[in-house]
Formats: sequence, structure tokens, C-alpha cells
Amino acid sequence: MSGRPVDLTDRIVGFVEAIGLPCRRGTVEGATVLPGILIENGGIVYDSDRLSYPGDLLHEAGHLAVMSPERRMRARPNVGKYAGEEMMAIAWSYAAAVHLGLDAAVVFHGDGYRGGSASLIQSLAAPSPVGVPLLRWLGMTKDYPEMVRWLYDGSCEAANRTFT
Repeated sequence: MSGRPVDLTDRIVGFVEAIGLPCRRGTVEGATVLPGILIENGGIVYDSDRLSYPGDLLHEAGHLAVMSPERRMRARPNVGKYAGEEMMAIAWSYAAAVHLGLDAAVVFHGDGYRGGSASLIQSLAAPSPVGVPLLRWLGMTKDYPEMVRWLYDGSCEAANRTFT
């Protein structure tokens, strides 16, 4: 290691890879849901030159993390298809930010969430935030924002029928 401090993107990518989600630097061309990020074959490709907010990597990782392993491997660019999964991805990415010791504004920045970032941060820090009951249902958390597991393992049959 060169002695240079690990930058925010490297820190987030390291976490995403450590929990078992592929995350690699590459070229992302054309319009994508979030600038510089592409979901591909159950993993994340990010373009450092086009990535506007490193925290967006945690949000997209959250989408993949709450999918069954089978769906995760088939995931393609727009993973925000189900409202329940969107709520779980929001709660998951907040928990990941807390776990990493990051300010929640890294994920919930002013240019995201249709202007509702500040209210999301406030609600996620309160008891029983949005998405947490679903994370509990999947067995991913008991005492939020601490996570029991970072990746859904596919063990909840009702969820597998709901999010297909």
C-alpha cells in the first residue's frame, strides 16, 4: 500500500466486495439510473470518471443485497422495480453507512431522493424506519441499524414469491 489514505469510493467498494457483492471499476457509457453506475450480472460496475456520489454505490448494493441469490445473479440496470425492495435498499444503505462510520448524507445527498434526503435521514434515525420491518421479515436485522446479515440468503419463501 502506498500510504495514501483510502478514499471514500475505495472504502465503500471494499465493504461491498467484503460482503460478497462483485463491485468493479469499468467504463459505464450512456444514461444509467445513477450516474456512473451499472448493475450487471448480480454485481456493480462503476466508472470513477462519471460517478457523481460514491454513496450511490451503497444504495445500489442495497438493492442487490435484498434480492434472493437467484434474482441477484439475473439483476440488470434498473433494480428499483418493487416499492418494498426500494424501501429495504434505503434502510440497508443507511445501516451500511452507520456500519462504516459515514455521515448518512454520503448516501442521502442533496441531489438524490427527489429532494427528500434530509427527511429520509431523520426518519431512518428514528425508531421503526421505513423498510426495516421488511429487512426483519427477511432475517437481515433484529436491532436496526445493526445487521444480522448483509445479503439476503433466499430463505423466506413468502418473500421469494412476492419479489420475483
